[in-house]
Amino acid sequence: MTTSSEDVLLQVSQVRYKKGDGTLYVMNERLAWMLDHRDTVSVSHRYTDIKLQKISPEGKPKVQLQVVLHDGTTSTFHFVNRLGQEAQIKDRDDVKELLQQLLQKFKREVNKELEEKNRLLTENPALLQLYRDLVITHVVTSEEFWAHHAVQYTQKQLNQKQDIGVSGAFLADIKPQTDGCNGLKYNLTADIIECIFKTYPAVRKKHLEYVPHKLSEADFWTKFFQSHYFHRDRINAGSKDLFTECAKLDDQELKKDITCGIEDPLVNITEFEDTTLDEGYGTGIEKSGTSQSGNMVHQNMIKRFNQHSIMVLKACQQHTYEQPESPSQINGNINSEPQSNVKKLRLQEKITYEDLDAASESNNVSAPQLSLSRVDRYLHGPMPDSSAEGLTGEQLLGTSMKLGREAQSWGVLQRHNTTLVNPASAVSALGELTPGGALMKGFQEESLAQLVPPDLEKELKNLYMSMCELLRHFWACFPPTTTTLEQKAAHMHEALHRFHSARLKPFEDRVLREYSPLSHNLTSHLNQLLNAAYRKFATWQQRKMQILR
Repeated sequence: MTTSSEDVLLQVSQVRYKKGDGTLYVMNERLAWMLDHRDTVSVSHRYTDIKLQKISPEGKPKVQLQVVLHDGTTSTFHFVNRLGQEAQIKDRDDVKELLQQLLQKFKREVNKELEEKNRLLTENPALLQLYRDLVITHVVTSEEFWAHHAVQYTQKQLNQKQDIGVSGAFLADIKPQTDGCNGLKYNLTADIIECIFKTYPAVRKKHLEYVPHKLSEADFWTKFFQSHYFHRDRINAGSKDLFTECAKLDDQELKKDITCGIEDPLVNITEFEDTTLDEGYGTGIEKSGTSQSGNMVHQNMIKRFNQHSIMVLKACQQHTYEQPESPSQINGNINSEPQSNVKKLRLQEKITYEDLDAASESNNVSAPQLSLSRVDRYLHGPMPDSSAEGLTGEQLLGTSMKLGREAQSWGVLQRHNTTLVNPASAVSALGELTPGGALMKGFQEESLAQLVPPDLEKELKNLYMSMCELLRHFWACFPPTTTTLEQKAAHMHEALHRFHSARLKPFEDRVLREYSPLSHNLTSHLNQLLNAAYRKFATWQQRKMQILR
């Protein structure tokens, strides 16, 4: 029937599908229909496979709901509640409303997944070429590719997830756009939402409480940008405002921070004015500039700015610098002057530069590693201009005159019937200096490499990379001790045959047509690798048949 991890969100009985009556189930990941008096699901559609839904027009005798899949197939459900047409319409509308919410949710998830895959392909040229060779040519499916052949890239991305910092003006950077109907439209990205959650934990708490049980994602952020909490007006905050409680929690946190203060001895936040040497050289009477403003709006605005700055600093203090233990703490002695030690450590930190200390290099065992997608660019760097300097006019004139004299000397030799080289000797020398000749036997491989053009060499490298990826999965199945390994071995054997016909054979035909001297040697090693895999699979099949007999 269904797995234990699936939750049935809505269950509607008396639903007909292809002249059979049954029950329609709206679950958390799929839409299912089960025939009455059966314990197996007859129709099952995942929400990621559903393109859209349609309902029958009003006034029609049949109350129906149709789901259209991405491949063009459809499934139509007929609601036949015995209580009448009103009950049938109510059942249909309940399914339609819930299905619409679920389709939007899974559509966002699919779009986010596609964006992540597209970014991986863009940032990794090798992965993109592997995708072209295996998926575009239908050697493997897209699901197989991302599940088996791109695991190292996806795992690397998960391991190297970098936590972004919080800008002090990130809310001011969210510039709304007019929608043409006297409204404003905010474009929120995942990074902006994460910054809001880090800076205002109360908003995160409200989001977990209301989304998606009570409000949709769009409605929640609409109320946030419409609230007094966002617009920093705490005086006339209404009782019906969703974020009024958030403002009260922030005020409590602000009072707590003011009470605790800052333990840094080098910072004094109790003084709001600079102490300068006045006419009395520091002995004069301080000027009183602490007259309180009578405007409550200004005071609330200043308090709001201070609270926002404190929350931004808190969000950025997740990876704090760990101060080294003092000798008294290491020995277990009680320090009688902790404040003095803290001040000494802070002063030492200010006057010590780790990059200028030779001892810090040996202690730095966790140095950051470079992650380079194009190593050749890092190793070579900017290439110098290799173009030769231009020749002067005198050099060009001297070269042309020398060439003219050489041509005249050749004409004089021809008029006197003088032969510089015997034709037979010339042909013999040319043959010996040709790749494969008597004098070029030791240079056959180098000559073959010199004959391969760069574009053909690049395509050959891509073939090696793609085929080695398939062979790696093929040989990993041996010995096939389980049914899963046997199925995977057979599947990879078929994938190798598809790769041979879709990628290697067209390449060999092109080489034979355009570069005939290279046709035999260029792909011989690739064919050897494939033939070894074919022989292994054939031997395994023969042994398997013998065991079955």
